[in-house]
Amino acid sequence: MSRIEKIKQNLCDGEALLIKSAANRRYLTGFPSSAGAVLITRKCARLLIDFRYFEKARAEVKTCEVVLCRSVYDEIKASGITRLYLENEDVSLAELSRMEQKLLGTELLRDPKFDKLIADMRAVKDEGELMAIRRAQKITDEGFSYILGRIEEGRTERDIMLDLEFFMRRQGSEGVAFDFIVVSGKNSSLPHGVPTERKIEKGDFITMDFGARVEGYCSDMTRTVAVGNVSEEQSAVYETVLSAQKAALAEIKAGRVCRDIDKIARDIIENAGYTGAFGHGLGHSVGLEIHENPSFNTVCETTLKAGNIMTVEPGIYLENRFGVRIEDMVYVTEDGCINLTRSEKKLIIL
Repeated sequence: MSRIEKIKQNLCDGEALLIKSAANRRYLTGFPSSAGAVLITRKCARLLIDFRYFEKARAEVKTCEVVLCRSVYDEIKASGITRLYLENEDVSLAELSRMEQKLLGTELLRDPKFDKLIADMRAVKDEGELMAIRRAQKITDEGFSYILGRIEEGRTERDIMLDLEFFMRRQGSEGVAFDFIVVSGKNSSLPHGVPTERKIEKGDFITMDFGARVEGYCSDMTRTVAVGNVSEEQSAVYETVLSAQKAALAEIKAGRVCRDIDKIARDIIENAGYTGAFGHGLGHSVGLEIHENPSFNTVCETTLKAGNIMTVEPGIYLENRFGVRIEDMVYVTEDGCINLTRSEKKLIIL
């Protein structure tokens, strides 16, 4: 059954679902665009698109009818829809107010059942999605191998980030999966630090968090490397993070609860004396968006399913001193997981 057909069977006569978010539009139609909407009723589905995209969409979209549209509201009214489901995660208060004014007589439904249905569908990747993510990760691994030969004292964080990004684009990445993180020295204690003009120095840890995008699908990987030498403390922190990641990876499989996987890594880090130094979740799902559901964290009670793609990224961050994060991306199976990340994880000293 197609993705759209799964939605249709949950609608009654007179009802419709309006999809406006870019990721969900692409998931249902396969077509990337900065604007547009998908209107699904029990009997039909239409991609409502403006003149900029109409010709290309009409040639490429096979999952639904493509309609040249100047006003989504007019299309809804002309369809005779009396009850309209909305995306709770995407509709702003301003947009809701406009809808209430433009769609008088149409009941606007904020029931999250379709948000959950689509999120659950997107969480389990099919073979085509897995292939795209594998290709994105291959480019990411190639990027890591490339940048290892380009890191040296005196280069800035920002220069390394740009070098890495341009290389990955040349290898076929459609764009970055997210703004790359390249942080060094004291800046590496910032989990989501922004690359600066700080110059690399001997003894630095450099944390690089980056990913490619292929056919709209993202990859995500982090590696921490050292320049010149490391202290005993730096080495101990690195090995603790690596041990925590390996322990979590060994327990991932369909049927496990997400928060329990998080706890495996978190306990190792805390028992090593770093309580409070691992302040983010262990990982998250990846797909058309870099952060999708489910997540490995202390509260997520979702049970893993075969076909989930998850990151596993423990870290230790010592304020104003240094930090370490190691991140792989895995494909969940019935009896374990397949690590899609091929790059070396032992401590590399350049």
